[in-house]
Amino acid sequence: MNKYETLYVLRADLNEEAVEAQAAKYAKAVTDVKGEVEKIDKWGVKKLAYPIDFKTEGFYVLMTFTAPSTLPLELERQMKIAEEVIRYIVIRKD
Repeated sequence: MNKYETLYVLRADLNEEAVEAQAAKYAKAVTDVKGEVEKIDKWGVKKLAYPIDFKTEGFYVLMTFTAPSTLPLELERQMKIAEEVIRYIVIRKD
């Protein structure tokens, strides 16, 4: 099991329930493969450094977790096809 951190940016126009649903969806993906979510930190709506798809703000969420090495690819696949996710990054922590 490796330690990972993912930061993803959701559309700013999502309501609180939709943000919670997205955070729960990715946390469930971790627990489904016997991983453990250490922390989900919701940073809130912040201005983007540059416009992405004509959007200038996004809702930032940081999730720290422990999981097998196969999970990051699956998380990235799920985030890539989700309409709510603007940008994402998954990194391995030492």
